[in-house]
Amino acid sequence: MAKYTSIGGQALIEGIMMKSPEKTALAVRVPDGSIDVSYLNQKSIKEKYKILKAPVLRGIVSYIESMVQGYKAMMLSADKSGFTDLEEEEEKRDPKKQSSIVNAVMVIGSVLGVALAVVLFMLIPRLVVGGIEMLFDVTLTKIARSGIEQLLKLAVFVGYVWLITFMKDIKRVFMYHGAEHKTIFCYEKGLPLTVENVRKQKRFHPRCGTSFLILMILISVIFSTLVQMIFPQVYSIEWLWVIVKILLLPLICGVGFEVLRFCGKYDNIVTKIISAPGLWLQRLTTKEPEDSMIEIAIAALRACEPKTPDVDRSIDNKEEEN
Repeated sequence: MAKYTSIGGQALIEGIMMKSPEKTALAVRVPDGSIDVSYLNQKSIKEKYKILKAPVLRGIVSYIESMVQGYKAMMLSADKSGFTDLEEEEEKRDPKKQSSIVNAVMVIGSVLGVALAVVLFMLIPRLVVGGIEMLFDVTLTKIARSGIEQLLKLAVFVGYVWLITFMKDIKRVFMYHGAEHKTIFCYEKGLPLTVENVRKQKRFHPRCGTSFLILMILISVIFSTLVQMIFPQVYSIEWLWVIVKILLLPLICGVGFEVLRFCGKYDNIVTKIISAPGLWLQRLTTKEPEDSMIEIAIAALRACEPKTPDVDRSIDNKEEEN
């Protein structure tokens, strides 16, 4: 039976980032058709403060660090792939103006992103549940209201993911996502990392970030229900409930990380049930890749592979002998 490796990845713009315990590598298809491989700094604050390696805390830190590193990798891939050539031309004409515009757009985008998340995932579900009670002249229990809200959040999230799959550029990112998963599966099975071998693998992996997002929503249902059972009055005060939900996010991230880690280590009926929703959603967030994308994934994985692999890679030694 194949063993899950600690190597993970992220699809980028015309590229893939692969991360192992030892290093983080980026492989990007550059305009001349060749593959550019580079590395990112992998120092973690957990190395400085050992307490942050404790269960749950390590999940919170890892999530924040992965978001920051993922953003840097995405910007770097956009630059290397030529995606930002037009912006660079504008910057050459007027560097100060272009820099100011970019900074302003980034700040506004971040603020609007947070505001949109609060509206979509906190306020709208609350308002919809209130509308259902008025429309059907019923009074739902607090737990029932919370359950319906969480289902609405899940529906909004899945609907959003489904809609962006129709965007050409996003579809290509999802194809790279599929190449990443297939390559990791091939690596875990101890097969030679060739395009042919990778192409045959599944594109749905239980340790995917998509599964993590679904887990966060499902875990938030449990936490929200517990809070309402312990502090029943909190739900009645709308602004306080929103604050409580925001404060719970780090804890939900930490617990979600531990659950995903558990699913990555073991393969049994329990982990299969837990992983099922995330694997289903990956039908939207991963697409069958082109061979050129698989080449990128292989290059990224080989570049980040630890000196002592955590899976059986004896096949690599045989290839070197030949």
